[in-house]
Amino acid sequence: MDVTTDSGAPWLIAGLGNPGPEYAGNRHNVGFMVVDLLAGRMGARFKRHGKAQAQVVEGRVGPPGPAGRRVVLVKPMSYMNLSGGPVTALRDFYKVPTARVVAVHDELDIDFGVLRLKLGGGDNGHNGLKSMTKAMGAEYHRVRCGIGRPPGRMPVADFVLKDFSSAERKELDWFVDRAADAVECLVTEGLERAQGSYNS
Repeated sequence: MDVTTDSGAPWLIAGLGNPGPEYAGNRHNVGFMVVDLLAGRMGARFKRHGKAQAQVVEGRVGPPGPAGRRVVLVKPMSYMNLSGGPVTALRDFYKVPTARVVAVHDELDIDFGVLRLKLGGGDNGHNGLKSMTKAMGAEYHRVRCGIGRPPGRMPVADFVLKDFSSAERKELDWFVDRAADAVECLVTEGLERAQGSYNS
């Protein structure tokens, strides 16, 4: 089945992050930033879902009419390391094939501002991906938003739970906008086209 052309189930776009204002600007929350922007493009607001510990927005991306794609944007409210439970509950609720699930997340092994898209693979120590893979297997799409490695001997856990630096914040709106464009391209035109346009 070509997941980009089959018109049945929606796509489930899960932005990974931690709930609460104290985490909002953290590097670990770039996934939330991307789905917030996508919701804004739809003119919609996240609402708590009755069947899962998550906030959701239902809408469409891409051109109006049949070329547009139904999507469900998701922000798990379970904290990062338990993301798999809410995402899997919503996958089952909306009857979404795992290949139509997209995790948007921070990635340490990619420089800040660089995007990479892929289907399947390991979790690379990312607790949100680890939880999702344990819950549903690894064959979901990933939009990997590079945040780079921590400086010096700073522990990874401290680095990802810090806000972006002042220099990074100057580029952050552009980066989040580009990641949102990549998600839309993945959903409407397929992985290969999205990789060709956005992988760097």
